[in-house]
Amino acid sequence: MTDPREQGNAPKTPSAGSVAAAGLSCPVPAAAGDRVLLGHGSGGKLSARLIRDRFLPRFSNPALAPLGDGAIVPLGDERFVISTDTFVVSPLEFPGGDIGLLAVHGTLNDVAMMGAEAVCLSSGFVLEEGLPLEVLDRVLDSMAWAAGEAGVPLVTGDTKVVERGKADGLYVNTTGIGRLREGFEPAPDRAEPGDVILVSGAIGRHGIAVMSVREGLGFEVEVESDTAHLGPLVAGLSVACGDAVRVLRDPTRGGVASALNEIAAASGVHIALDGAALPVPVPVHAACEVLGLDPLYVANEGILVAVVRPDSEESALRALRGHPTGAGARKIGVVESGPAGMVSLKTGLGGSRVVDMLPGDQLPRIC
Repeated sequence: MTDPREQGNAPKTPSAGSVAAAGLSCPVPAAAGDRVLLGHGSGGKLSARLIRDRFLPRFSNPALAPLGDGAIVPLGDERFVISTDTFVVSPLEFPGGDIGLLAVHGTLNDVAMMGAEAVCLSSGFVLEEGLPLEVLDRVLDSMAWAAGEAGVPLVTGDTKVVERGKADGLYVNTTGIGRLREGFEPAPDRAEPGDVILVSGAIGRHGIAVMSVREGLGFEVEVESDTAHLGPLVAGLSVACGDAVRVLRDPTRGGVASALNEIAAASGVHIALDGAALPVPVPVHAACEVLGLDPLYVANEGILVAVVRPDSEESALRALRGHPTGAGARKIGVVESGPAGMVSLKTGLGGSRVVDMLPGDQLPRIC
């Protein structure tokens, strides 16, 4: 099966554009009021508040309480992970991928971050009247390729059609079910002082790829999304390191910064990052400077963050680098005892700054 990203279906980044004409706007107005804001879907502080105040009081139960990338559910003698996600990315196609690849990769990756091996997928589609069937075909081809490449079948689904102007063309929901591995159960609250922070590759590519097309920005070098299935990386870590892998997260909405803040808060630890070690590609860095963005908060769809026991650092890096998707793996920081619940970054000038979780998102609608 041919990777749809190699068929030239995704639109190319425009050759010209300007930041002044980009129409960038803040998704978080100063006063939240009594309405849902775009920032509530960012994965930042507004998202956390929405879940804490509106959803948890109504649905709280032991499986939901940890608020991980999925829920662990016992069935007979085995335990399974269930994870669901909804994709509303705009535009539907972008350099390096489309909403179909994101839907499959994103859900499979959430299952993997829980330490499970995916066994099947389901999907629901909201189609807008007027969506070109050739676009739908490309998205479905992407999903079929991604599921086939991962060896995880899509076994059931649903479709609904809404009136023109009600769905931005297409929304996709995917749910994944995976079987939990014995002796391998990473969780956000397991980080301990002395642990090391690893990242499997370059950061910030997905968010910039989407923004370049959405806002018509032209860069000298086209930035492509990093969307990829992370299951093979997790499988390699489980064999090489087992329970020494304390935490796994895929830093999607809110980027690496938000993922690490969630880990620091859940584990009650301080995470200290080395700014010189952060793998930010030159085109991403340049684009972020032009747009006034921080790469640490830009979304990713094909990398993972791992918190690993220090005596397993080298084994974990070898396992990650043994797969093409993890070839750029490196250590970016360490876990310390305090101040608890905080992430800090050592700068190139020898100082440090706090890396807080943003209220909203720098780049909304990127997944």
